[in-house]
Amino acid sequence: MAIRKLLLLLKPVDLYPFLETDGVSLIKNHQVLQYLESRCKVHRDAITFCQEILNKKPVEWKPISRNDLSHPIRDVDMVITVGGDGTLLHASHFIDDSVHVEELSDQFDASRSTGHLCAATVDNFEQVLDDILFGRVVPSKVSRISVKLNSEPLLSHALNDILISHPCPAAVSKFSFKIKNKDGDTNPKTVNCRSSGLRVCTAAGSTAAMLSAGGFLMPMLSRDLQFMVREPISPGPTLSQMHSAFKPDQSLDVNWYSDHGTIYIDGCQVNYNVQLGDTIEISSDAPVLNVFLSQGFTQIRSRY
Repeated sequence: MAIRKLLLLLKPVDLYPFLETDGVSLIKNHQVLQYLESRCKVHRDAITFCQEILNKKPVEWKPISRNDLSHPIRDVDMVITVGGDGTLLHASHFIDDSVHVEELSDQFDASRSTGHLCAATVDNFEQVLDDILFGRVVPSKVSRISVKLNSEPLLSHALNDILISHPCPAAVSKFSFKIKNKDGDTNPKTVNCRSSGLRVCTAAGSTAAMLSAGGFLMPMLSRDLQFMVREPISPGPTLSQMHSAFKPDQSLDVNWYSDHGTIYIDGCQVNYNVQLGDTIEISSDAPVLNVFLSQGFTQIRSRY
């Protein structure tokens, strides 16, 4: 497919509106102020650079701040996100499998924004863009998570992970889960849990919170999903069942036994409330996301 119409999705430039009020900085620590101002400048420069490159290419494009994105993205061939992985995650909730995605990182602070899904930086953006426009590279089909609440599909799909927990992080969550095959057969064991919640991630998300919690890396293009019960309370003989993975022809079925709960999708921006007696079905049935990844990232080493 020829790529001729692009959407430039930008992390907001004025990330720190508290820097000045009536010309007076609210931050008294000069080092902190200098750091924040430097981040803003690098991001502005990256946006300007990207726009200058696009103006030289045989494409039609328009910019939009991610804060202004409220409807599904239509009538474009590709979305270029300028920011970090968070900007791409935000964009993914508005994109189906007919749109391609490329992410540009400004590379200011690699320790703060890892950029696992970044296809390009300001140093190689034009080369990567040309490779895409002239068909020298193809996008990777990255799996996402589908969630059904009481048999009704949720509108948002997770690119990284979902977390199901009590809305208060100090509260205990009570739930059970079992793995079900799509032919209707279920794992004979239902696992009952008291814990701080349940996390499920994609292969892309296995490099994020799941890995930090002790999970394993998965091959980038795997369609499997990994799950982990967070901080289980006295799991006893079920401890070995608190962390594993399930296949594309399976789902993870959860029964919620707490008065309150929340499903968090790719962080805290998208969430849905759950209550006592609700059922949650988690699978990889969501449309894939076509993402142009950095060279070699699809060969990420796996411990799975």
